[in-house]
Amino acid sequence: MADKNMEQVMEKAQVLIEALPYIQRFNRKIIVVKYGGSAMVDEQLKKQVIQDVTLLKLVGFKPIIVHGGGKEISKWVGKVGMEPVFVNGLRKTDADTMEIAEMVLNKVNKSLVTLVEELGVQAVGVSGKDGGLLKVKKKYSNGEDIGFVGEITDVNPKILYDLLEKDFLPIVCPIGLDDEYNTYNINADDAACAIARAVSAEKLAFLTDIEGVYKDPSDKNTLISELTVSDAKKLIGDGFIGGGMLPKLNNCIDAIDNGVSRVHILDGRIAHCLLLEIFTNRGIGTAILGDSEEKFNNEQ
Repeated sequence: MADKNMEQVMEKAQVLIEALPYIQRFNRKIIVVKYGGSAMVDEQLKKQVIQDVTLLKLVGFKPIIVHGGGKEISKWVGKVGMEPVFVNGLRKTDADTMEIAEMVLNKVNKSLVTLVEELGVQAVGVSGKDGGLLKVKKKYSNGEDIGFVGEITDVNPKILYDLLEKDFLPIVCPIGLDDEYNTYNINADDAACAIARAVSAEKLAFLTDIEGVYKDPSDKNTLISELTVSDAKKLIGDGFIGGGMLPKLNNCIDAIDNGVSRVHILDGRIAHCLLLEIFTNRGIGTAILGDSEEKFNNEQ
């Protein structure tokens, strides 16, 4: 029994040793986490994600959370007797829907702040309105007016730098203002990508409801652990990438091309997926990196 206990202790020590080079490399570096999908709906997963981000903060990273809330918005739109309408995957957002979306997203924002605070880390929830963080213009879907949906034109990260400098964990709600100070809903993937570029984040992590990028989506054995930008562009050009992964992968490429060192697409349905991807040699999702970046996974 003592031998078994000692073996378990040594396994824990090995896990910590494996994490050491990653902690050293990314100490004091900014990591942006786009939080969405099932991990926002399942209460247990939600707590585990927040535990992961809080641990990153406590070991020296500078995390920023950017969250969505689409499922929650749809639920509340239905509660008031309205039907959610989507055009090419984008929510059609009239004035009434925008009012509901802003209320729901702020509610989600403060619930995440509470979870972080419960773990002993100071967090501050901000909207893209605050400090002029996210400036937008009206976004069209293939030329069609879809209402108060914003396309980001500028990011002013000063409020985020100020919060990070004072040792707060910023949690960003994807709402922005146009030049006439109208309020717009923003796709959370787009917001996370724009913020990561603006703060020159070392890492951008997307929590999704998929395992990562597959060369063949019908074959689970074709999951790609690490992917260069050139490889990603080739996959897209060769027609291997489609559906919801296409805009997500294009966002990843855009982030890398604009100074973000590494982007991760993770399955947020897996407990502690952030820690497994960032602190282990193999990882569990797909990491996208610049062509000149050194691969971590030397087995490929």
